[in-house]
Amino acid sequence: MKILVLSDVHGNCLALETVLADAKKKGFDQIVCNGDMIQGGPQPHETVQLLRELRCPVVMGNSDAWLLTGVETDANLIPVERRKKLNIVREWSLSKLNKDDYAFIGGFQPTVTVDLGNGKSLLAFHGSPASFDQILLPSTPEDEFQETLKPYADHILTGGHVHLQYTRRLRDSPNFYFNPGSVGVAYNHEQTSEQKLLDPWAEYATLTVEKSNIQLEFIRVDLEMTRLADIYRASNRPFADQMMGEYKTYE
Repeated sequence: MKILVLSDVHGNCLALETVLADAKKKGFDQIVCNGDMIQGGPQPHETVQLLRELRCPVVMGNSDAWLLTGVETDANLIPVERRKKLNIVREWSLSKLNKDDYAFIGGFQPTVTVDLGNGKSLLAFHGSPASFDQILLPSTPEDEFQETLKPYADHILTGGHVHLQYTRRLRDSPNFYFNPGSVGVAYNHEQTSEQKLLDPWAEYATLTVEKSNIQLEFIRVDLEMTRLADIYRASNRPFADQMMGEYKTYE
């Protein structure tokens, strides 16, 4: 069985379409989405439509819960000026969604379990199985990381939230954790600038399980940046030019 694992689309339907086109060339059996699929980008309604067509399980991420409720649950404080901008974008996103879209997003689940066969299963979540706000990074202290995931170590684990492709082993278990990166807003955590510049590609992962053989692949696909800029500007999303200015070009 080959699972296509997606996360953090953030309303960038062009990036989602780009990933799906690339993944279809390679083939897959099932899709699972690790949350933060709708809020933030220029195509919230279009992203909902495509996800509905895919009929795949979707985890509830913190940004999509905030989109629906307006309640900020993240313990990490966000500067006042940035919060003002985020609220303006949230109001714009809500104006692009209809009642069916709201109901669809409201159906996202805290966690999703996928049967991989041969006694194996995949547990998908956003931050951690207990909280979509929890941050797990390669630099998270080992004891903290292991204690957080220990209750779920009978599964292969996959999360999102931090927009970073990486994997870590689980203690006293043959299983592991992995993050597929971000489809819609990829960026490098190790930047010297205070402004987090974005990468011009979409990220995803595939997990292939055949009896005792397990293969994990991280993939990056270049985005059509001119087309993305056109989509942003045509959408009238607030701060569209500022958002496109955050994308880094690599020579």
